[in-house]
Amino acid sequence: MKPTATELKEYARRRTQLMKRIGRDGVAIIPGAREVVRARDTHYKFRQDSDFKYLSGFVEPDAILVIAPGRKSDGDVAEFVLFVRERNVELEIWNGRRAGPEGAVNDYGADEAFTIDEFEEQLPRLLGGRRSVHYTMGEHPHLDGKVAACVREIREVSRRGAAAPTEIVALETSLHEMRLCKSAAELKIMARACEVTAEAHCLAMRRTKPGVNEWQIAAEIESYFAMNRMEPGYGSIVGGGDNACILHYVDNNMPLKDGDLLLIDAGGELDGYTADITRTFPVGGTFSKAQRAVYEIVLEANKAAIKTLKVGTSVGKPHEVATRVLTEGLVELGLLKGKPKDLIAAGAQRQFYMHGTGHWLGLDVHDVGRYKLDGKFRKFEPGMVMTVEPGLYIAPGTKGVDEQYWGIGIRVEDDVVVTEDGPRVLTGGVPKEIGDIEALMAG
Repeated sequence: MKPTATELKEYARRRTQLMKRIGRDGVAIIPGAREVVRARDTHYKFRQDSDFKYLSGFVEPDAILVIAPGRKSDGDVAEFVLFVRERNVELEIWNGRRAGPEGAVNDYGADEAFTIDEFEEQLPRLLGGRRSVHYTMGEHPHLDGKVAACVREIREVSRRGAAAPTEIVALETSLHEMRLCKSAAELKIMARACEVTAEAHCLAMRRTKPGVNEWQIAAEIESYFAMNRMEPGYGSIVGGGDNACILHYVDNNMPLKDGDLLLIDAGGELDGYTADITRTFPVGGTFSKAQRAVYEIVLEANKAAIKTLKVGTSVGKPHEVATRVLTEGLVELGLLKGKPKDLIAAGAQRQFYMHGTGHWLGLDVHDVGRYKLDGKFRKFEPGMVMTVEPGLYIAPGTKGVDEQYWGIGIRVEDDVVVTEDGPRVLTGGVPKEIGDIEALMAG
């Protein structure tokens, strides 16, 4: 689907912002994703590289984007150049329409466009006169050699007066920092993705009952995504009973049993942006005393951590707060013995809580952007979006733990935007209070 006029303006705004970051003496090369064979002559469903989509909206495979600041006005080289697959009537009959260079200009706003086969021919012209090339070496082996060879070639002739690139800079230093703080347009898409994902989780709660298989619940969720023009942003985790203690359980093939909990970690992706929600609830509709006790600890940690997502607060604060709450709860239950402060210092809580409390969220479910600057946690800024997902996992047969807690795996995850007015939870549409969950499942 072609970008709308509003979307084209948003992509242009991002390119302008990137050009300011890399400067007039820089040039950025951003390769698109390539098709990947699934089996013989079939391919996995194509998904565009997130950096490439963020700057262009172009969703065909085997494309390259070049951004050359400050050249559009003097007529030397266009600022926004796309290299795309050429039109091919026969292949388009089999595999779908292609934009071609003409469509790249008319429909996506490129200043210039060429076929992908012309990339090497045009590259010296695009890199000539530049001091820095912003390109991440190592991620695109098929292009690394071409870029390096072109830089060497320009340096060879630079004795005659032409400026030559003196450095190759990873895109993480510019583009990924841009992506970290979301624009109003991005937040609107993410809010919708979270809204639909919350509805899918509610549907899963209503459909869950003893005897239903995990894959059936996964199908309900992913079907709901499809009905709302979305797809899974990652492999859905639907783990009943002991399976909830496997953090990345994706087999989703076991029957659900009365008395067990079901942990669902699933997020729908809309226009490239994904939600990421986890809820844990009883298969039979009612929490047992032991399940309730553990759940209340995790829920308290979730709420306490969310409150820390404020402008100027350390990015490490949510995990610090959640870890404290969880450890205190483990001591109260008798699963750990000692002073919470000492236990945390020794890492004792990691037996039951072995992952972080959150991650950046956006075009990638584990989105780009550094958590630390100069070795220290950075501060939250408006527009940052982070998950908050504390959990406790008590594996079956854990020594020193009362059997009533064995096999209990609980995670409660929300998606939160940092705003000037405090944290804004995007995933409030799916219940997480025990009473609300039981009421929804009973209804």
